Amino acid sequence: MSYTLMRPFLFNLDPENAHELTLQLLAKAHKARALGFVYSQQAYPIECMGLQFSNPVGLAAGLDKNGDYIDALAELGFGFIEVGTVTPKPQLGNTKPRLFRVKQAGAIINRMGFNNLGVEHLVQRVQRCKYKGNIGINIGKNADTPVDKAADDYIYCLERVYAHASYITVNISSPNTKNLRDLQSGDALTALLDAIKNRHSQLASEYGFYVPMVLKVAPDLEPEQIDYIAQQLLDFEIDGLIATNTTLSRAGVEDLPFGDEAGGLSGRPVGHISTKIIQHFHDCLGDKIPIIGVGGIDSGEKAVQKLQAGASMVQLYTGMIYQGPKLVQQCIESIASYYDSLN
Repeated sequence: MSYTLMRPFLFNLDPENAHELTLQLLAKAHKARALGFVYSQQAYPIECMGLQFSNPVGLAAGLDKNGDYIDALAELGFGFIEVGTVTPKPQLGNTKPRLFRVKQAGAIINRMGFNNLGVEHLVQRVQRCKYKGNIGINIGKNADTPVDKAADDYIYCLERVYAHASYITVNISSPNTKNLRDLQSGDALTALLDAIKNRHSQLASEYGFYVPMVLKVAPDLEPEQIDYIAQQLLDFEIDGLIATNTTLSRAGVEDLPFGDEAGGLSGRPVGHISTKIIQHFHDCLGDKIPIIGVGGIDSGEKAVQKLQAGASMVQLYTGMIYQGPKLVQQCIESIASYYDSLN
């Protein structure tokens, strides 16, 4: 059954229940080998962060928090999969309901709060998966860890995922963990990156191979904050930047049902915001540090806009909830056409 036919049924369910049901159905279809002939594995190879990707369209963190559905999701044609956000200890996250559709705007508001089964579970799932493409692991801190001790949580996760990740994302931009975004500014960011990067370098020596590390930032940044973060990325030789996470802004959804719910807004309304942030970071970084563009991509054209702003690759999430898996191939095809037009 096509996603277009299933969507009305899924949208009549509670959003979080629909999310879980969709993943379970996808896993069953994968097990029955009912996906491969529907969604082609079209390739448009790209090199980024020293890694080879079959195409530049990836899955953003948050959809598969625990790494339980990697093989099924990969079969939809993604060039890479990012799982998490994962924390040292399992945690339930925030009180339900915590996920809301803003249908008229093609948007989602979530206040999930890093609900996950813990880093040990995720590592086991990554070890068991058969997917041979690049897997990013997104790490965060537990809600009960004081922000001044956040580095301890990030390093704990870093140590456990290092040998199993193609790249590691340090998530300091979720609006749903108290004070987490404070780590994006000033001395707090410098101290965090210094601690994490020091341990990262040690792990590279211990294992004898290098795993790229990237930083994921919020769209709610002032120009001077972007300038500062960009300089920190350069100073600490961070390998990549993911821009952006969800926004606290309610521009475009103020008067819509569920538009006033607390949490991070994703989907179409955040698209132009994230694109502006990408452009500013690219102005600061040039081609020294690659940017993965996220936010508001619900068509191939929107994916190309991220590249035009300076991104090297893109990630999808909310757009797929509204458009379905066909969005992956649409973005790949649009990006391929865009690059071909430049040659």
